[in-house]
Amino acid sequence: MSTEAEDKQSVSSAFGRLARRPESGSFMGMIIVYLFFAALGGKVFLGAPGFSSWLNTAAEVGIIALPVGLLMIAGELDLSVGSVIPAASLTVAIVSGHYDAPEFIGILSGLGVGLFVGFVNGYLATRTAIPSLIITIGTMFGVMGLTLGFTVMIAGSTGVFIVPDPVTKALLGQFVGGMFQVTMFWWAAFIVVIYYLLHISHYGNWIYAVGGDRDSARNAGIPTRKLTIGLFMLSGFAAAFVGVSQVLTYQSAQVLTGQAFIFNSIMCVVIGGVLLTGGAGSVIGIVFGTLTFSIVNQGIFFSGLDPNIGSVIIGALLLIAVLTNDTFRQMALNYAAKKKP
Repeated sequence: MSTEAEDKQSVSSAFGRLARRPESGSFMGMIIVYLFFAALGGKVFLGAPGFSSWLNTAAEVGIIALPVGLLMIAGELDLSVGSVIPAASLTVAIVSGHYDAPEFIGILSGLGVGLFVGFVNGYLATRTAIPSLIITIGTMFGVMGLTLGFTVMIAGSTGVFIVPDPVTKALLGQFVGGMFQVTMFWWAAFIVVIYYLLHISHYGNWIYAVGGDRDSARNAGIPTRKLTIGLFMLSGFAAAFVGVSQVLTYQSAQVLTGQAFIFNSIMCVVIGGVLLTGGAGSVIGIVFGTLTFSIVNQGIFFSGLDPNIGSVIIGALLLIAVLTNDTFRQMALNYAAKKKP
């Protein structure tokens, strides 16, 4: 009897720990949203067209949401990703399409743009007292203006075309089976790398510490400035990677693209259980949040509902996520206080 009671207590304790994790709420939300649109969308939504639609969306926004999530856990914010995407796309198109340079040079140039913008953001965020929200808004508009100006000056229009070679197309811009973007595999690679960075390597403890209390983290010997700059550069690199993938997929780049990724990535992160105040969050939660957002975003078209309903659902999910994140955090703190001797 005692063994049976201990087993039940152990199972109950395991479920309790699972329920207190922030990503538990995002997982339940994802299941509910998927079942809702599966009932409305029917076989089309449940089939390959439906899967490919929301998975393709999740892959692109998910690549950006992962490093944006790391920044938010560290107590920072990056709104410049929306301008880095078209800047990187047009850099590739101009270098390798307009000037006919080898495509690897164009790709490296595009990724370099993202790294440079990230470095500027991180440097300003660590060397000034200006909040990263304001800094990245400034760089966002600055990069947008420079992208437009240089594109018109060099190409004479706001759009540039490129025809990638078959190998480059297969690696970064291919539709597998005619429906699934190869970006999904790159998203999986980003998930593995970011998961290792946050949950396995010592950098993860640094990120949580900086988000919890930057001054205490600095006093503990954590290189907060280098860490912050590195996280901003990672965010810029991810946005540039999506821009490079887009131009090689659709074989054209436009100045006015990428703006939707700014708030979409933040919504994915918040729905995934990352606190707006920093110091808490997980990669798994961000993935669940990204999938939830993408299912709603694309499920509207398969269900036949008014597209405006999608915005209402996403807005409601965002508000619910913020409320439940605080609830889960309070549950975890209360449980930790009770466990203390």
